[in-house]
Amino acid sequence: MEVHLLTQEELTSKRKAQINDLFKQLSPNKTQQDLAYVLNSTNPIVFVQCVEADRLLGIATMTYYRVISGYKGWIEDVVVDENQRGRGIGTKLIHKLLDEGQSLGLTEILLFTEDHRHAAIQLYSRLGFVRKDTRIYVHR
Repeated sequence: MEVHLLTQEELTSKRKAQINDLFKQLSPNKTQQDLAYVLNSTNPIVFVQCVEADRLLGIATMTYYRVISGYKGWIEDVVVDENQRGRGIGTKLIHKLLDEGQSLGLTEILLFTEDHRHAAIQLYSRLGFVRKDTRIYVHR
């Protein structure tokens, strides 16, 4: 099992299909963005994948940006294949994002998870994430 950054060169039609299948497990009602655009060099993103024998087991992404309050990262779209959960894949994905965040010099890494995702909440807590006293709003 290997966790590494997904590059534009690795974005084959097979890998795109695997990512699409994983994303549907996380958010079946959301439309997935075009992966070539997501991985475009002008888009500040870290996209990590966990692969075993050319099979995609999990993915996670982190965008990063500078604002007055710091140089921040935001973790999104963490998903481990439902048939592979319990193997520590989520932990490996988040550790890789945290390592990349440290290399970038991020001052803070944030993430959002829904209240019903108990396993994710436990994972993030084990890895040192703490709940912020804030509210997140969305405008659509």
